[in-house]
Amino acid sequence: MCGIAGFIGDYPKPLLHAMNQSLAHRGPDDYGELFDAENRLGLSHRRLSIIDLSPRGRQPMWDETGQVAIVFNGEIFNYRECRKRLEGSGHAFKSDSDTEVILNLYLRYGEGIFSRLNGMYAFAIWDSRDKSLLVARDGVGVKPLYYCESDRGFLFASELKALLQSPHVDRELDHQAIHSYLTYLWCPAPSTMLKSIKKLEPGFALRIKFGRIVKRWCFYDLPYDQAIVPMTEQEAIESVRESVETAVERQMVSDVPIGALLSGGLDSSAVVALARKAAPDQDFKCFTIGFNDKSFADEGWAEDLPYARQVAQHLGVDLETVYVGPEMASEVESMVYHLDEPQADFAPINTYFICKLARDHGIKVLLSGAGGDDIFSGYRRHYALGIEQGWSWLPQLFRRAIRSTARKIPSNSAQLRRIAKAFSYADLDGDSRLSSYFQWIDPEFLHKIYSNDMLSALHASDYADPLIHSLDRLPPNMPDLNRMLYLDGKHFLADHNLNYFDKMSMATGIEVRVPLLDPDLISLAARLPTQYKQRGGVSKWVLKKAMEPYLPEQVIYRTKSGFGVPLRTWLGSELKPLVNDTLSEHSLSKRGLFNVEAVRDLQKRTQSGAIDATYTILSMMCIELWCRMFLDVQNPSPPAPLAI
Repeated sequence: MCGIAGFIGDYPKPLLHAMNQSLAHRGPDDYGELFDAENRLGLSHRRLSIIDLSPRGRQPMWDETGQVAIVFNGEIFNYRECRKRLEGSGHAFKSDSDTEVILNLYLRYGEGIFSRLNGMYAFAIWDSRDKSLLVARDGVGVKPLYYCESDRGFLFASELKALLQSPHVDRELDHQAIHSYLTYLWCPAPSTMLKSIKKLEPGFALRIKFGRIVKRWCFYDLPYDQAIVPMTEQEAIESVRESVETAVERQMVSDVPIGALLSGGLDSSAVVALARKAAPDQDFKCFTIGFNDKSFADEGWAEDLPYARQVAQHLGVDLETVYVGPEMASEVESMVYHLDEPQADFAPINTYFICKLARDHGIKVLLSGAGGDDIFSGYRRHYALGIEQGWSWLPQLFRRAIRSTARKIPSNSAQLRRIAKAFSYADLDGDSRLSSYFQWIDPEFLHKIYSNDMLSALHASDYADPLIHSLDRLPPNMPDLNRMLYLDGKHFLADHNLNYFDKMSMATGIEVRVPLLDPDLISLAARLPTQYKQRGGVSKWVLKKAMEPYLPEQVIYRTKSGFGVPLRTWLGSELKPLVNDTLSEHSLSKRGLFNVEAVRDLQKRTQSGAIDATYTILSMMCIELWCRMFLDVQNPSPPAPLAI
C-alpha cells in the first residue's frame, strides 16, 4: 500500500519530487524517484512496507532484465501462486515482493496481465522496449488513480492534490461534476471537480506514448451480465460461506500484523470471525468507535459499540475503542483536503479516527467489511425497490400524486424522512427510477439555488444522468435488483465508500483491505437468485444464513445502522460558524455558483423542518472549502491535522 505519481512529457524534475512529497502520508516507510530526461519520464513512489520489508522491495522497481519498471500501489493477494508459475517458466526474481511478480507477469503476458491478478491496485509500468507507459486501476476501484492529459503531456497520481503541484494543470471547474456532488454527495467517475483531471474508472487501463493516451480499454466490469444460476437455498448458503472464507483467508497475506475494523454489523463481524478461523493462533486486534453525544441517538443513529463488544467477546479478540463527539465538526476542512473531493459525509472522519487508533497500536493493515451491502443487497433502497410491486402498477397520474404527497411529509424524524425519500420519485419509470434512489435531492430543485452562470454552464453542456449512462452497458432483461446493485458497485461503492476508505486510512499510514470485494465472491453474488439476497424485509439473507455458525443471532439479525453523525443538530451548533463563513453572501457571490437569496431560503426552510436539505447545505459547504484549498492556491497544502 503506497502512493504513486509520475509523468511523461514536458515537465521538470523538481515537479516529480513535489508530487512525491504531497503523497508522503501514504508511504511513511520509504520513497523513490526515477527521472529519465531522454524519455521525458518521471516515476515516483511512497512506500508503506507490508510485503517484503527489505530494501529489495523499494520502488520504482526494474525487472531483473532491466526492460520494464513499475510504481505500484496496493496488494496482489495471489502473488505467491503467480510467482510459482513464473519461476517454472524461467523468470528470475531478486525480491520477495508482489511488485516484482507484476513486472514478470507483464513481461510474459503483456496486456493480458489483468486476468491473472487478484488484488487491489493502481500501477504504472514503463516499457523501455516501445517507450510506452501502461496505467491501470483494479476492477472494483479499491485503489484510486487520477490523471491529466494536456499539450505538455500526461500526469498521473494516487491523489488529485499531487497533480496540482504542476502550475500547468488547468483549474477550470467542471460544473457537471458540481451538480453531481450536490445530487449524490459524490461524483461518478471519470469526472472530478476540474475539467482537466479525470478519475481512471475501475477496471480500466491506459497506454500512453509520447505524452498522449493512445489506447483506453476496460479489462473488467462488474459481472452482472451473467445468467442467474438456479440453486437450492442450501447450495447458495454453502457456496457463499465457502467463498467468503476463501476471500478472507486470501487477503490475510502480510509480513506485518493484521487487525480489523469492527463496527458490530454483520459484514465486519463476518470478516473478523473468518479471520479468526483462518489464523486461530494469531493475535488479532480490532478497532471501533464510540460516540459520547446523545444527539446521535436523537437523530436516529443506533449505537454500534455494544454489538462490537459482543462480537469481540464471542470471538475472543481484543477491541480498542476511540470515543468522539461534537468536536468532530472541527475536522471538516481536513477531511475535504484528504479526500481530494468535496464528499458531503462525516463517515470519512469516523474512519480516520479508527485508523489512527490502529496505527497508534502499531497496526499497519486492517480488514474491513466494506462491500457486503453492495453485493448482497444491504441498503434500504434495495428493500424499497422490492416493495415497489405493491404500488408501481398504478397509473402515472396516481403515482405523480404520491410523489407530490411525499414531498409534503415533515422532515423532523428519521422514519418520516425515509418514507418521504422512498416515494419522492414515484412517478418515474425504468432506469430513471433506479437512478433516483441514489439522489439526495431532486436535481430539478437544485436548479433553483444555482446562479445564472452555473445554469448557463449546465445548459451549454450535454449533461446526462451518469448513472443511467452506466446502466446502458447491461442487458435489458436483467432483474431490477441486480441493475441497482451494479450501480452500487460501479459508483456508490467506488466513487464514495472506497474513496474515503482509501484516503482517510492512508492519511494515517494504514492499509485497509476489503475481502468481501474479492472478484470470485462478487461473481458468485451476481449469479445468485435475487430472492437469496433480498428476501422480503430481510436484507443480505444468504450471507446472514451463511454466518449463523460463526456469530450470535442478535448480531446477524440486528437492525442495520448507518455510519454517520447528528448533522442536523450540528448545523445549528458546532458547524454553524463554518456554515456562516462558507455560505456567506460574500463567499457565495465571489464563487459565483449559487444564488444567495435561494440559499438563504433553503437554509430557513431546513431549519423550520419544511424540507430536509441538511446534506445539500453540507455539500455546498464542502464544495466551497474544496475550492479554497485546491482552486484558490497554487500548491494545495494540508490544514491543521485531524486530532481526536
